Amino acid sequence: MFLLLVALAVGADPTREAVEFKTDTGTLHGTLDLPAGTGPWPAVLIHPGSGPTDRDGNNPQMKNDSLKMVGAALADAGLACLRIDKRGIAASAKAMGKEDDLRLTTYSDDAAGWVNQLRKDKRFTKVGFIGHSEGALIGSVAGPKAKFDAFVSLCGPGRMFGDLLREQLKKNAPKELYEKCEPIIADLEAGKQVSDPPKELAALFRPSVQPYLISTLKPDPAKEMAALTCPILVVSGSTDIQVAEADHKRLAECRKGVTAVRIDDMNHVLKEVKATLQLAQLPSYTDPKLPLHPKLAGELVGFFKTAFEAK
Repeated sequence: MFLLLVALAVGADPTREAVEFKTDTGTLHGTLDLPAGTGPWPAVLIHPGSGPTDRDGNNPQMKNDSLKMVGAALADAGLACLRIDKRGIAASAKAMGKEDDLRLTTYSDDAAGWVNQLRKDKRFTKVGFIGHSEGALIGSVAGPKAKFDAFVSLCGPGRMFGDLLREQLKKNAPKELYEKCEPIIADLEAGKQVSDPPKELAALFRPSVQPYLISTLKPDPAKEMAALTCPILVVSGSTDIQVAEADHKRLAECRKGVTAVRIDDMNHVLKEVKATLQLAQLPSYTDPKLPLHPKLAGELVGFFKTAFEAK
């Protein structure tokens, strides 16, 4: 495996470079946001969350550019930033094999591989990590291989995936549909696949995605994060309707020395939204002109600079 950097013609600063990471089963793609000057700089890998979310924080149904904005903010502050498309997503789509071969460790191994290549690049010194949403769990699992110099959970889950899945389905699905989900979740938690899920649940529990679901149901996010040996920052938003305050608290208390920040009026896509009503939230998920919450970049930059200087 190796990292191929191809410069893109964009303005003076920050500079962006397209990145290709060649693996045995296909090429993964990303973008480097580089500060002005020649470096060397500390680098931060941003890992997107669940589903078809790409390096910019977007998916086919929504465009908000949240992670693209985070990368630009870090580069403006002197931190190089690598944003990636996960295997099977966006420009990395062709690197995906069969869906039923995918596991959480597929993504965590890819993350560790990206970090390894960053460390080989002489332009970079320390390497940190930001995991958004499920990306935080992926990063925690990658930790023993990646050996991050600093770690940020950004709106990441703190409870077991099964508990979160039940909570969201109970809240959003009709009672009859939720009751059909419960035995399926229980079987998956036990490592058993369900051969014939109800048609109305096929999108969520189709047989080909069940091996991946089983793999995400096993790790405890708080225990995985507690095993990290680097400085940790847990950031969440008070108006996040996808990850609850209980998740923030569990991660914040996973071990001694964790720095925890809960930002008032920040939602799951890192924008300033004061209400938790779905109708008030939806516009921020599809508006790339809406800026990041004004307090987020400062918290991230301050943490990384302190963590990198301390090591």
